Amino acid sequence: MKIPIALLLSLAFTVLPQTAPQQHPPHSAREYARALNDPARDGWQKPDEVIAALALKPGEVIADIGSGPGYFAKRFAKHAGKVYAVDIDEELLKMAKQGAPANLETVLAAPDDPRLPEGSVDTIFFCNSLHHIQNRAAYYAKLAKALKPGGRIVDVDFQKKPLPVGPPERMKLSESEVTEELKAAGFHRTRSFDFLPYQYFLVFER
Repeated sequence: MKIPIALLLSLAFTVLPQTAPQQHPPHSAREYARALNDPARDGWQKPDEVIAALALKPGEVIADIGSGPGYFAKRFAKHAGKVYAVDIDEELLKMAKQGAPANLETVLAAPDDPRLPEGSVDTIFFCNSLHHIQNRAAYYAKLAKALKPGGRIVDVDFQKKPLPVGPPERMKLSESEVTEELKAAGFHRTRSFDFLPYQYFLVFER
């Protein structure tokens, strides 16, 4: 059975070893949420260190694109002024909202449109999700409209090589591909961090 493209775009990765047969994405939103929220993920995703590196300001507005059940979005809400949890799966957004701080707002996006208010966001954050967007050039233009002056785009994604976690290598974007794409969209790379064992962590500004 062919997986609907909307579901394929919203489900970012599976934590099964690449040497084992994989269902990518998992069969259901709940199965995917269990994988994303597995406590074992914290060991290599290092969410506290990621958030510390972002140095979020108390009034900052951050949009987590492909937020899923809120792994990062709920954490961001403890540090930022407002968080948009953006996904195209309504069930995952309900999970993100459950038990979240009041400053977390869910946004039901379209596969080709994050549906963020114009000039509303300081930081746009992707984690393991950018490689699922098909027409990224057009998508970047919409992200640019959503950013405030001086805003940034952050991408954390799996290195394009065999790894014990993450999607198949053929689905990944390399660090250089992301950098060149965003350069073409008018963004330049300003920072990168190398403390994540399986992922690159890049920051871009206009």
